[in-house]
Amino acid sequence: MLNRLIIGRMFIKNGIAVIALHFFSFAVQAQSSVTLNVNLYPIQTLVVNAEQKSVDLSYNTREDYKNGVVSEQKDHLTIYSTGGFQVKVNAIAASATDKTFENIAVLPTSGSQPLSNSHAVYTQKNISETAQPIISATKGAINKNVNISYKGAANDTFADFANSNSVINKSYTIVYTIISQ
Repeated sequence: MLNRLIIGRMFIKNGIAVIALHFFSFAVQAQSSVTLNVNLYPIQTLVVNAEQKSVDLSYNTREDYKNGVVSEQKDHLTIYSTGGFQVKVNAIAASATDKTFENIAVLPTSGSQPLSNSHAVYTQKNISETAQPIISATKGAINKNVNISYKGAANDTFADFANSNSVINKSYTIVYTIISQ
């Protein structure tokens, strides 16, 4: 609301009465305030590339059994974490006696949107039923990618499992977990 104050003054100049009017304006103000609370909760997500939900390690030749095989999955994982984190890997077997997955290693490396190398450590681990850390980072990651190479055993480790009359397929569920650090 704007109010006006009018102040008048009269003086005589050269015998003529002059009235000077001065206008002064002032505003009436009122204030109120609010407290804004910004609540920042920790968030972590880990997503496996939808096009890479099934990975094959195929032993087709004598050299494959001798040297092992590798399947590299580019940008296999996408990580979103508001703070430091660890990514762990483990396997779930269909049969309690089938531990073939223990002869397969998981090797993480930087993806197309890499984690900051100064804050992340990548560690190769053989898959087991117990979750083991393969990535550790002291800072958060916003939509960062990690390549994962699945490395099957060499030295004819799987030769004894093969049956000369048919293909043997062994399937495991590989679980990736992200936790706060």
